[in-house]
Amino acid sequence: MKKVSLKQVAPFLILAVVAVASLFIPSLPLFNDGGKYSAADIAWIIVATALVFLMTPGLAFFYGGMVHRKNVLSTMMKSVVAAGIVSVLWVVVGFSLSFGDDIGGVIGNPSTFLFFKNVANGKPWELAPTIPLSLFALFQLMFAIITPGLVVGAVAERIRFTAYTLFIVLFSLLVYAPLAHWSWHPQGFLFKWGVLDFAGGTVVHISAGCAALAGALVLKRRQSHILNKEIPPANIPYVLIGTGLLWFGWFGFNAGSALGANALSVSAFATTNTAAAAAGLSWMFFDVLRGKKPSVLGFCIGAVVGLVAITPAAGFVAIPQSIFIGVAAAIISNIAVYYKQKSTLDDTLDVFPCHGLGGMVGMLMTGFFATKTVNSLGNDGWFYGNASFFFTQLKAMAIVVAYSFTVSYLIFKFINFILPLRVTAAEEEMGLDESQHNEKYMQGTLLVSGDNGKLVEKTAEEF
Repeated sequence: MKKVSLKQVAPFLILAVVAVASLFIPSLPLFNDGGKYSAADIAWIIVATALVFLMTPGLAFFYGGMVHRKNVLSTMMKSVVAAGIVSVLWVVVGFSLSFGDDIGGVIGNPSTFLFFKNVANGKPWELAPTIPLSLFALFQLMFAIITPGLVVGAVAERIRFTAYTLFIVLFSLLVYAPLAHWSWHPQGFLFKWGVLDFAGGTVVHISAGCAALAGALVLKRRQSHILNKEIPPANIPYVLIGTGLLWFGWFGFNAGSALGANALSVSAFATTNTAAAAAGLSWMFFDVLRGKKPSVLGFCIGAVVGLVAITPAAGFVAIPQSIFIGVAAAIISNIAVYYKQKSTLDDTLDVFPCHGLGGMVGMLMTGFFATKTVNSLGNDGWFYGNASFFFTQLKAMAIVVAYSFTVSYLIFKFINFILPLRVTAAEEEMGLDESQHNEKYMQGTLLVSGDNGKLVEKTAEEF
């Protein structure tokens, strides 16, 4: 039998300890309606929760289609495995750290909802009084799942799988949970400042974008990037499928953040779709303006950038202004990608220019175009005469960028100290599908003309 190291045993042992510990958590009765919940709101948020979950496999297709074919499965797996890791972590302590009893406006008390204690039968969340606390917790879980998955695109094709699973745990506890508490807990210090982030511009996209930048810097460049090799996308239809799933799921992401089946959810739904459409066109037409041909990748990437940018603003801005937000975000990210490609930064799938900068644009656009006409619980932005709110958003954005980048950089450095963060040169050349998972992605077979003129069936790997 092959000798197994402690590092290989540790993940299973930790999960086993958690599983055994769960046996000692008392079972409590489910929440009692008592007439205080809305059946319509419960139905909509259950659907929205499922829609947000669908974004994780959507992201896997989106990223998997853009990398080299020898890294497709490993890239997709890193996005999807977050659903397993974060789901367990969220029940154990993640929800408590994000939404538990406030500690200094910075973090939640880890014992408040430890192992989902007092969640199934707890009082509803104060900002979502018409749905059970357990449903609110599950809805928020889906956001926590996809956030570390976004970082995958920046470190693809060279990060070790075991190292990335550890990153998911540390990022979720040390970056995501504090930001969620600051922004969405009524006692969080950003929330008390009046900072508006409707569905995760800071908590999800800026944090993931900055972590992506940190990861790319720590991991350094791929060999193909150093040699300036052009790597064709493995499967552009995968990118198109992923974009469709992300766009579809984003309706739950943004419209669900109204936390009820109400007029605000309809408005957020409309701004989400409009910004995505405008951004996809903006990216594609801007490419044409620069002498390129309109491409599937261009429209897909632009649409996702628009979805990112509208996320913090979706429930605070009017529908017409969402067109401007989508167009502006796509142009800014497109230019950023252009200059990044001329640099030595190896952010494999442009996560920082698209998600990081897209989230920043969205936060600032919220400070500019937010209006109480759409959401009375929000604020008026600079466009409506309230410049001070814009600078509040700007200050919050700067704090989140600095915190997310610094802590994520330290997390990657720490992981690299205790176990290899990057695969070896030989494993990178072989491809992570085979070296990390002992699996291969095959696009199928093609009929080609052989030496004797007859058609011969060959796999993609044989070319």
